[in-house]
Order: sequence, then C-alpha cells, then structure tokens
Amino acid sequence: MLSSIGPMLAMSAMLLTSTPAVPSDDTMRCGTRLVGEGDGKDKVRTLCGEPTSISQAGYVGGPGYYPNYNTGVYQYSYPWPNWTAVPVEVWTYNLGPNKLLRTLRFVGDELDEIRTNGYGY
Repeated sequence: MLSSIGPMLAMSAMLLTSTPAVPSDDTMRCGTRLVGEGDGKDKVRTLCGEPTSISQAGYVGGPGYYPNYNTGVYQYSYPWPNWTAVPVEVWTYNLGPNKLLRTLRFVGDELDEIRTNGYGY
C-alpha cells in the first residue's frame, strides 16, 4: 500500500505544476502600474485618472468601540459598544469598446473589490 503512495504524490505534483495560473480580478492595470485591493482612493485616482462614474452604494458597518477615556484619580476606562457605519462607493472605468469595463468597490477609503464586466462603449 505504501509503495503506491509515491507515484500518486508524483502525479499530483506534476498536475499542480502544469496547471496554468488563472488571472484574478484583485488588481487592475493602469498604464504600466497596478492598483490592487487594499489601495486607497488617492492612489487609484493618481494612477488611473478619474473614473467614468462614481455611485454611492450605501453603508457597511458593525459593532465597534469608542476609545477609552482615562480620567480621574483612579484612571478608569469605560468602553461601550456602538455601530460604525462606513460609506461604500463604486467606481466604474470605461476603457473603450475594445477593453473590458472595470468596477472598483471602495469601503471607506480602501479598495475592497475589483470586478471585470462586459466590454465598454
């Protein structure tokens, strides 16, 4: 039984190394530079220019905490739960009829998602 594991591992390794890499939508090329998830709006705007359109897509949020305020003789701190709302914007780059539309989703100032849509116009 153990003698058959070696050839199976070798075959698996060959299949994994021969599989072509699938391009992902987590980056977008702007000229000779790349922008990717986690980049800020200012970097994207500087490298890619103004988007064709910007739309507000609502808010996302979740529980958070206010900062602790240490005051008084005993330096007590009182954190309390709250709800933090962060705006979501969707930027669309129309790169022309021969290139694909790119849709960038920003949560706050951070690029959260890049999607490729059909061809531009």
